[in-house]
Amino acid sequence: MKTPTPLDVLVIAPHPDDAELGMGGAILKFKAEGKRVGILDLTSGEPTPFGSLEKRAAETAAATEILGVDWRDNLGLPNRSLEATLAAREKLASAIRLLRPNWLFAPYWEDAHPDHVAATQLVEAARFWAKLSKTEMPGEPFHPQRIYNYYCVHLKMTPQPAFVLDISDYWEQKIASIRCFHSQFTEGRPQEYPTFLDKLHDEASYWGKVIGTRYGEPFTSREPIGLASMRSLV
Repeated sequence: MKTPTPLDVLVIAPHPDDAELGMGGAILKFKAEGKRVGILDLTSGEPTPFGSLEKRAAETAAATEILGVDWRDNLGLPNRSLEATLAAREKLASAIRLLRPNWLFAPYWEDAHPDHVAATQLVEAARFWAKLSKTEMPGEPFHPQRIYNYYCVHLKMTPQPAFVLDISDYWEQKIASIRCFHSQFTEGRPQEYPTFLDKLHDEASYWGKVIGTRYGEPFTSREPIGLASMRSLV
């Protein structure tokens, strides 16, 4: 893994496409605000019914170009059997020490997909391990300030977010990045209304309505969120 300039934000995704689905709008907004943003996919996401390693790599590259992130890599952990093992924890903590992000974004901790649950357990443990001294891990000890959680879940649930981010200006780019994953969201899926992409639109519209904007993305955190001022509220 090449050592980039330290990041402001590191989005950690169980599979390629989870970052786009859960917080593609936020990523685009962070970039527009001048933040350095990276994405670390934990697995290849394969096998899937209509995908392949080659397809998924090409789709990820196309989506990454639309998002315009500063850095993206894959940790190479096993898809479908992702576990928060000590070896995986050390690998992710090493990446955090090298990337030095202020904020980590991880999936919401409750999900039907075991990879998503394991991913969040892994992120939380690796955040702690990244600050350890007297270790064989590369880089200097580092502890990201915050972990925020994005929603990309397989449960039929109504999230109770800590905050909803207005992504109205970035919806079209977000959905364009998701469309890049043709093998996952278009190929082999029903094309009559409502399609998978139609449902994403409706969800984003709902969260926009909740905060009085056109489109929104929900987020939460296990830790309290402090405000320096109420002036930032929508």
